[in-house]
Amino acid sequence: MRRTNPSHGRKSIHANLKPRALLEEAPDLIGVWRADIITLFPDAFPGVLGTSLIGKALKEGKWQLHTHDLRSYGDGKHKNVDDTPAGGGAGMIMRPDVLGNALSDILKRRGPCPIIYMSPRGKPLLQARAKQIVSSSGVIILCGRFEGIDQRVIDHFQIEEMSIGDYVLSGGELAAQVILDATVRLIPGVLGNDDSTKDESFSNGLLEYPQYTRPSVWEGQEIPKVLMSGDHTKVANWRKTESEMLTKKIRPDLWGKYKS
Repeated sequence: MRRTNPSHGRKSIHANLKPRALLEEAPDLIGVWRADIITLFPDAFPGVLGTSLIGKALKEGKWQLHTHDLRSYGDGKHKNVDDTPAGGGAGMIMRPDVLGNALSDILKRRGPCPIIYMSPRGKPLLQARAKQIVSSSGVIILCGRFEGIDQRVIDHFQIEEMSIGDYVLSGGELAAQVILDATVRLIPGVLGNDDSTKDESFSNGLLEYPQYTRPSVWEGQEIPKVLMSGDHTKVANWRKTESEMLTKKIRPDLWGKYKS
């Protein structure tokens, strides 16, 4: 009778037909929020995510990062991942069979979760969406290159297209790190003090109020006296008023939504 592979602690061991050289180095931590990144440049990760408190949390196993080299799923001797656009045009398009094999393999190992494709035509990342993503078991992020990916992949896997701004990057790797930074920092325990995210910009529909610290006087400018008063009610009221004033002045679009 064939025995199944055991699991030790939080590490989950899976059978895999890939050569050892192609296996992910990071172990799968059971029950820990997981990010899977499909990219042609796996060495770009963790990048800036490996620094500061988010990097510390990664080392401590509060979240996990798995990168998948799309080239390993490529077709033929040269591991091709792209081809010319149907109908003509400049650039190359990432192939649906290659992307499909990569996504199917990852989903088989980790189960269903949101799949995001970094795209300039996608919906902008919002704080509310980051909170939704972190409430799931994790996320799969597809980093595009060239002129984009075959639409059939997006339709078949019901992939969510997401943007970090109205501009075009050379690839999705930097954008993916922005998404992960905005999301991972919301995982309880990652920032150390979970209260630090409660009054941030966009957390309540407003921009954050101005912040001050010592020295009390700098270049002739003083810290507002209300912040030094010790009266927590007055401080809270001042901060709310400042948030409203800043939002109305800088982001009238947000102010309109807040007041509606």
